[in-house]
Amino acid sequence: MVYKANEQRYDNMKVRRAGNSGLQLPALSFGTWHSFGDDANFQDSEKIMLAAFDRGIFSFDIANNYGPGSGAAERMFGQVYRRDLKPYRDELIITTKAGFHMWPGVYGNFSSKKTLVAALDRSLQRMGLDYVDIYYSHRFDPNTRLEETAEALDGLVKAGKALYIGISNYDGSQTAKMIELFKELHTPFVVNQSSYNMLNRDPENDGTLQTLADNHDGLVAYGPLAEGLLTDKYLNGIPDDIHLHFTNSFILDKGEAAAVKKLNQLNNLAQNRNQTLAQMATAWLLHDPTVTSVVTGASKVEHLEDNLKALDNLDFTADELAEIDRIVKD
Repeated sequence: MVYKANEQRYDNMKVRRAGNSGLQLPALSFGTWHSFGDDANFQDSEKIMLAAFDRGIFSFDIANNYGPGSGAAERMFGQVYRRDLKPYRDELIITTKAGFHMWPGVYGNFSSKKTLVAALDRSLQRMGLDYVDIYYSHRFDPNTRLEETAEALDGLVKAGKALYIGISNYDGSQTAKMIELFKELHTPFVVNQSSYNMLNRDPENDGTLQTLADNHDGLVAYGPLAEGLLTDKYLNGIPDDIHLHFTNSFILDKGEAAAVKKLNQLNNLAQNRNQTLAQMATAWLLHDPTVTSVVTGASKVEHLEDNLKALDNLDFTADELAEIDRIVKD
């Protein structure tokens, strides 16, 4: 059966601009970090991706290393793209990244010119694309001059393999330096993708958000729910074997009881807003205009629907914002 997209797909989606660039993204982007790849059921993956597009999510966030084994998520996306989404290519924002382990040897990591060029060629081949819309340097490379990384990314735009450039997991000072280099090169840099949520305030604390705002660029937030902590799943306790992303591991520094107390206080505030904790956590990220999009994953259509409900109430009072800060920073 040939897929035909929902004709009302854009009716309810909120679209946000990355600073003053031409790049616009849905408030929620579809992430393929978990649950997509060679081990996943193709029909399940296809169903959820198409459900996302039918609801106005036209941005798909992928990376060279996502999946159980490098390239797995890209291969899966490529199958869905070729089979269903190719007629809609001009509506889609398809992004990928290179920098975490991708293949054996010294060039399978980080952000040298050879690595970035080779990785993008692999990505395009796996996904069946002529170009990606945003190509990211996935992490800062401490051993390579930033000039080399910036020039390599700029060259890939000039070669027609990417329309826009992003960086990911770069802190405030690294972001500022890259922006300076991109301006010299006239590179269409648009966003920094960082781990950011109500509990993890690193992009605020290290100057990333302010640097992006000052330069009229955007932030794409990943990890909005802190691996599920910002849901109702752990209100009665956090198991010892929970696997937290390295950017969120500090949350348990003061012990499980202190973390659970904060989660319950935040949950009470969410209930007063007629939202789940997860919906409030997503909405909170979007109260800042510098945040262009939030990357959210979903393995079931009902999860996707729940995520989208966050967009029904994005307004926060000054008192609510202050209360969230008080709870989190206590």
